[in-house]
Amino acid sequence: MSYPELVKIEGTLRETSKKANRELRAAKRVPAVLYGPEIEENVNFSIDELELERILRKSQTKLQELTVDGKVYKTLLKRTEFDPVTDRPIHADFYVLSDNHKVTLRVPFRVTGAARGVVESGGRLFQPMKYLRIRVLPQYIPAEFVVDITPLKIGQSIHVGDLDLEGIVPIDSLTRTIVNIRPPKGKLVSEVLDDDEDEDAEDAEGAEGDEESTEESSAEE
Repeated sequence: MSYPELVKIEGTLRETSKKANRELRAAKRVPAVLYGPEIEENVNFSIDELELERILRKSQTKLQELTVDGKVYKTLLKRTEFDPVTDRPIHADFYVLSDNHKVTLRVPFRVTGAARGVVESGGRLFQPMKYLRIRVLPQYIPAEFVVDITPLKIGQSIHVGDLDLEGIVPIDSLTRTIVNIRPPKGKLVSEVLDDDEDEDAEDAEGAEGDEESTEESSAEE
């Protein structure tokens, strides 16, 4: 589990009228709002569209050191709205983190390795979960959960409960499946396991045969 990098960005106070928002978007600035448990009144501001897109390009958890009107806030980008036609960002919500308040967020999974069941038996990898919903204090926020699938064979899975969740409260059930290895198309798990057992038995018989040949050669000598 890795921790998020802190990206520095700057915002400018804004008016909240529709006309002002249209003008901001035309100037490639995104209207945004700042809020949190220790913020008495929401702060309305705008940020450069390119700065926001730079943050959005990363799939990891996004934390920012945001400066608005001379004040510095440690924030979490909680929500971004996009234009349904152009797909450009049109609004963003930034949550101000507090050391004593847990925050709810989604953290992505990153799958690494090549599963044995895929490499050796032609199995198929399925990943039904892309994110895990959690509640956590700011100091324990992970950038992502790294899931190593190397040891997995046909029929085996990794579940939420298999993760290192120290300091983290998962919202999703511990029994939910993150990844699993299914058999090749047209085959059942039991059939693949039987085939693997047959191959293991053949390998063992071959090894015994090699040993007997070696013993016979030694006796003849």
